[in-house]
Amino acid sequence: MRVNPILNWSYRDIWAFLLSCKVPYCKLYDQGYTSIGSIHDTKQNDALCIESYCTLDKDEHMAQPGIPALHIEKKYRPAYLLRDGRLERAGRVKSSSKLEKSSSIVSNGDIGTMSCAKSLFAASILVVGDEILRGEVEDTLGQFLIKKLHSIGWAVTRRAVVPNDVDAISEEVEQRTEVSDLVLIAGGVGSMHSDVSLAGVAKAFGVRLAPDEELEECLRHEVGDSYTGDQNEMAKLPEGITELLHHKDICVPLVKCHNVIVLSGKTVGELDLQWQCLIDLSKDRGLFCSMQPFTSVKLCTTFPEMMIAGQLTRIDSEFPDLSIGCYRDPCKSLVQSRTSDSRLVVSIVGKVSSRVDSAVETLCAAFPEGTFYKMC
Repeated sequence: MRVNPILNWSYRDIWAFLLSCKVPYCKLYDQGYTSIGSIHDTKQNDALCIESYCTLDKDEHMAQPGIPALHIEKKYRPAYLLRDGRLERAGRVKSSSKLEKSSSIVSNGDIGTMSCAKSLFAASILVVGDEILRGEVEDTLGQFLIKKLHSIGWAVTRRAVVPNDVDAISEEVEQRTEVSDLVLIAGGVGSMHSDVSLAGVAKAFGVRLAPDEELEECLRHEVGDSYTGDQNEMAKLPEGITELLHHKDICVPLVKCHNVIVLSGKTVGELDLQWQCLIDLSKDRGLFCSMQPFTSVKLCTTFPEMMIAGQLTRIDSEFPDLSIGCYRDPCKSLVQSRTSDSRLVVSIVGKVSSRVDSAVETLCAAFPEGTFYKMC
């Protein structure tokens, strides 16, 4: 009798075990391979592909006089960041025909109907702060990061505010790293007793916090005589999984642990500077890439919700690749919103502008002319 103790484990279960227990594995998995067979049927998984456009030197391969040529350099994320475990075998070449050997993920995998499979990356944002949960301050940091990620074509699938508690942070990090390409953490970083974000990250990955000599030197240079060496909690980082991201415009480096980046900015201004540095670093180090931006159209109407709900449901099913939502105009006062003249806003967002325009036309055609008008 043969016993297989991991028979019912999912793709994510296996990678969670390998990473948390630090089990050695073939380094090809860090280069975009998800299913390794022979040299004849193994290829990098297109679901992990990141296409980046690189400019050649001006003296090389001039496309036109004075214009540098461009080429596409493909980069691949590691296997443990594959979002859909069903696509593990998309890293194998089918041998039934030559056409299939050069096929893309759409024909090799199970996502033929997913129009944005290669152009959509998902991020989670965790903002740490008891003061936010008590209602003492607003979460301006989370809102700022949402707008920045959206501006580079990334979808934010979760934004959470968590308390200054190691277990709460650890639980969120552990859950989001498994389903997100990138996790950004803001808040809970500093020298105070309540700054436990890095401790939460360490616990999520099953490692300890340990003093880091490189960060100690940076902090000593920054704060001078007030620095207290190993006793300074700011100099302790998750052991063995941390990469410090240095940039000339910031004194203290950013902290990266696998697909988690911890930002120490406490104000929108500080966070904006760190974001710009992160984007700058990404160009050379491939931390993450800018994708095709979203196209968004907002339509206003004074029609009641009940009169447009049916058509919105129909259009939502006809355009599954778009995000179609409806909400009250936040500019209206509470008294106005209770009247029949309150405005509804229909938001239509997608990657392909022609699809967004088509959805807008379909919606407007279902109602009398003038029912909807675009917001500026």
